[in-house]
Amino acid sequence: MWKEYYHASGMYDFDYSLRRLDMDPLIRTNFKERWVDVPVRLDDNDKVVVRVNSEGTTEKPVFTVMSDHDEDQDIIFENIRNIFQWDKDLNDVHQFFQGTELAMLFHRYQGTPIVRDFDLYGSLMKAIIHQQLNMKFAYTLSTRFVQKYGEEVDGSWFYPTPEKVAELEYDDLREMQFSQRKAEYVIDTSRKIANGELDLKQIAKQPNEEVLKTLGKVRGIGPWTVQNWLLFALGRDDLFPAADIGIQNALKKMWNLDEKPAKKDIEKKAEGWSPYRSYAALTLWRSIED
Repeated sequence: MWKEYYHASGMYDFDYSLRRLDMDPLIRTNFKERWVDVPVRLDDNDKVVVRVNSEGTTEKPVFTVMSDHDEDQDIIFENIRNIFQWDKDLNDVHQFFQGTELAMLFHRYQGTPIVRDFDLYGSLMKAIIHQQLNMKFAYTLSTRFVQKYGEEVDGSWFYPTPEKVAELEYDDLREMQFSQRKAEYVIDTSRKIANGELDLKQIAKQPNEEVLKTLGKVRGIGPWTVQNWLLFALGRDDLFPAADIGIQNALKKMWNLDEKPAKKDIEKKAEGWSPYRSYAALTLWRSIED
């Protein structure tokens, strides 16, 4: 086993990250000991489980990264650092919002990080499966999907490969309570990825607008799904899903409105939160989660 320590830049609320990660039944977490096990798929398709443990505080974040996989240590550590975005100085984000109407929220919820999903393909599948569903049933479906067609390693679940999903029939997912359309979206998108028509690694290098155009052409992938992928798969800083019901409810509460604000009004207000609109979205979500 190898172990490496890392001191993150600025504030970092790892305990909040654990709470968000724990919402997914597929992710193994421990609040008392403050760790999460991260499934990492290497380029040679080796599957490695990495334990990330917080040993510091929000103000002085310190982490240990541990794995039984003695090879590819630098690659694994870089992967983990990118997932948790430890190089992002959240003090800069905090200071930016002190001059905005979100100042009190950012004071209350300091060091809220963007933690990326563990896998580009898995993140896209989860977004497609979850779209237009309540959270409880959404996680029920994605858990069934992964536990049926993915792989468990040391208690952690890896999403199936696009090649494996491409071989499924729509009825295979219908039997798991997928709608016909959702079954088609999951399998057809996986087939495009498996045959090289969609290259998620290359798409991940594109600017936000290009990603929206590229993925938006795929049947069953709308703006909400692409924005979700940009935020949680790629960890982009400046996204604001104004059509999201949670965002609308958070702003309704903050602005003391009788009904949810209009999307165009939200987008106009959010212009003043650029270039950190993703952090505004996360902090607004957090304000109603509490």
